[in-house]
Amino acid sequence: MHAELIDGKAIAATIRGEIARDVAALTARGVIPGLTVVLVGDDPASATYVGAKEKASVEAGMKGGTIRLPASTSQQELLTLVERLNADPAVHGILVQMPLPKHIDPDTVIRHIRPDKDVDGFHPENVGKLLIGHTDGFVSCTPAGVIELLVRSGVDTRGAEAVIIGRSNIVGKPMAALLVQGRAGGDATVTVCHSRTKDLAAHTRRADILIAAIGRAEMITGDMIKPGAVVIDVGMNSVPDATKAKGSRLCGDVHFASAVEVASKITPVPGGVGPMTIAMLLRNTVRAAERTLG
Repeated sequence: MHAELIDGKAIAATIRGEIARDVAALTARGVIPGLTVVLVGDDPASATYVGAKEKASVEAGMKGGTIRLPASTSQQELLTLVERLNADPAVHGILVQMPLPKHIDPDTVIRHIRPDKDVDGFHPENVGKLLIGHTDGFVSCTPAGVIELLVRSGVDTRGAEAVIIGRSNIVGKPMAALLVQGRAGGDATVTVCHSRTKDLAAHTRRADILIAAIGRAEMITGDMIKPGAVVIDVGMNSVPDATKAKGSRLCGDVHFASAVEVASKITPVPGGVGPMTIAMLLRNTVRAAERTLG
């Protein structure tokens, strides 16, 4: 068996085309969706990711702006900025890029973003709506992107055994909530594994759908995967590689070379989940703008 690749880049491009049409329709009605990203400090990975978000929003016809602040910015200064963006009617979506400098509490910042502008889906109000099955909140972008990958790749999740490796608030927990709910991409039987799980392989080997989001390079090997399973690799890790010009390469949490020989479908890294995260961010921002028109 050699797995079919789930091309997240191509699927994301299709979704971004749909978003561009929605943006054009909103613009014709006098509303241009506006996304403001706040970057504190000079973390290279964050800067690259923020640049990709800004580029994607502009390409979709949105107002895409990035506010860059020094790492020395105080928590109160950041909260003051967030409050200003909350009050700006031209800003429909606010995203404060994580991680923040150690002297700033991320939970406090997230709680200060208005829930109706929290296009990252991290505010407790939006998380609560997701857990109880309400659809008028914003869903965290990476889990939402995984659901789109599954649905658009023809994966039937109904009654499937889904195993998630990782219990973070950003991916693992909202991913479980989406998969267990009775809507498209849901109705699965869900197991969440983590660092304290005993005999991890016993769980992964019974998964029809395996989602790896543990943050450990190539931890999941082919012998841990059920033959014919669908494998979604959320991980993004940099590992040493002397054959590369930069001396390193990107890889996921799944050992791709062995997994591709066992799975039926699999996402590559890069080019799998990553592009979907940005696409879902744009979609959330468009939804936020649509609400201003009632």
